[in-house]
Amino acid sequence: MKDKMLGRWTATSLVVGNMVGAGVFMMPALLAVYGGISILGWLLSTLGAVLVAILFSRFSKLMPGIQGGPYAFTRKGLGEFPGFLVAWGYWISVWTTNAALAVAFVSYLSVIFPVLGSEMYYSIGSALAVIWGLSWFNTLGVGKVGKMSLITTVLKLLPIVAIGATGIFYINVDHFIPLNLSQESNWTAIIATSTLTFFSYLGIESATIPAENIKDPETNIPFATKWGTLIAAFVYILSSISILGLISPETLSMSGAPFSDAAELLWGSGAKIFVTLAAIISVFGALNGWILIQGQMPEAIARDNLFPTLFKKKNKRGIPAMGIFISSVLASILIVMNYSGSLMEVFKFMILVSTVSVLIPYIFCAISYMILMPKKTYGKLKNFGILALASSTLIFSLIALIGSGFDSVFWGLLFLMIGLPVYAIMEKSKISKT
Repeated sequence: MKDKMLGRWTATSLVVGNMVGAGVFMMPALLAVYGGISILGWLLSTLGAVLVAILFSRFSKLMPGIQGGPYAFTRKGLGEFPGFLVAWGYWISVWTTNAALAVAFVSYLSVIFPVLGSEMYYSIGSALAVIWGLSWFNTLGVGKVGKMSLITTVLKLLPIVAIGATGIFYINVDHFIPLNLSQESNWTAIIATSTLTFFSYLGIESATIPAENIKDPETNIPFATKWGTLIAAFVYILSSISILGLISPETLSMSGAPFSDAAELLWGSGAKIFVTLAAIISVFGALNGWILIQGQMPEAIARDNLFPTLFKKKNKRGIPAMGIFISSVLASILIVMNYSGSLMEVFKFMILVSTVSVLIPYIFCAISYMILMPKKTYGKLKNFGILALASSTLIFSLIALIGSGFDSVFWGLLFLMIGLPVYAIMEKSKISKT
């Protein structure tokens, strides 16, 4: 029997929990080289995130309870092959993000246990342990995952909001002058920072994927998607303004833990440990939520006979344990293969590939929405709103894709193309059966 226990606020916490992960704690240092103009990047990425959130909310009302999120939406409007490409790309994004989150978890943990930062084998072992520990936990039932998501979301938001709300009163306006510290044009800097910050919004669709495990999906999924995005946006922008105002851009760009440094400035050295613990909880909670998604997504594809049947296998609690297992194996391989390089370089590569792999599904979803919605009978004003929403989402996704840079687009597309033989094999298998 399915463990269908995700209500309105647990679903919202799943969205917020998946978004507010390692990105929010690392982003201020990455954006410091751009200066105050990065706030405009945050605003642009927030606009894009809200557009995507509204798009998925509309999809959820159009197809309540449909399992698979972006994949299911695209397949409904564009057919099997585009649906497969979206699912494959999104699946790649999920397990590469999980690998990055596991590495970030160990990085934060090393502040308390320095041996994790100095001994590679301890670091790798800890990263693998957190992935496989949470993979096992996710096989116990979606209700338990939802409860953990709610608890970790509340715990990690408290210190972030506290720093943002307190730091806003100690801002040094000189830190925002000049507005653009980079050597690039204002528009280029805004696009670059919006692409970087959009990684922090990955997870918008979290509530749409395990739709069968959410109570009253027609109302609760749109609620969770929109409010989860707005809550995350408020936290991101408030905390970013506060930290940039507290710490000079030069110092901030060299910081490995900007939130911890800000807490130390505001409340003393003891607060640094407290915020470090909050970062650990944040990454742990985000990884927990994403591992749930990495099982649900391939299971939905396999039910449509586009992925091997083993992804459909569920345990006695109705959880697609095999999908979780295979995804965690791939994430583990990625960790072991890349741990010899710089932690920041590995993390940056993973998040950029993840972002590209998600932007492509968003583009397909926007096109699919244009195709599906006109089939309903609406007035001219309503149809214009539909076209405006889908077009705006499409334009933003293309801008963010361009802003992610050549290397990340190249690797993202390469990983996407690797899925073509899988699709060909599955199609051949279906033909032979008929």
